[in-house]
Amino acid sequence: MAELLLEKGADINAQGGRFGNALQAASFGGHEAVVRLLLDKSADVNAQGGRFGNALQAASFRGYKAMLELLLDKSADINAQGGEYGNALQVAASNGNEAVVRLLLDKGADINAQGGEYGNALYAAAA
Repeated sequence: MAELLLEKGADINAQGGRFGNALQAASFGGHEAVVRLLLDKSADVNAQGGRFGNALQAASFRGYKAMLELLLDKSADINAQGGEYGNALQVAASNGNEAVVRLLLDKGADINAQGGEYGNALYAAAA
């Protein structure tokens, strides 16, 4: 369906709604094929907006390691700030997802980055 809409002229980076944009919504939903399609069609991997701030945070919230790897391989900013949680590391820490926290730290996430509802990853993990 997404491919048809794009073929008919849908704005790939249109902003609005709960998730801010289609890439963030697909990342949250775990729709890897749609994420790949959007990225292949030049969706902005770092587009801001919506509840999670960006696609990387949405995938982090859901614990989708393969999706995180895909987004990071496409140059997603691992320390991008925005949304309720501040950044992807804080989202993973707040959900107690150790595997995702480890992945993000191994990929260079700033362990002391500030922002979001909890302020930093340690605070998010402790809350």
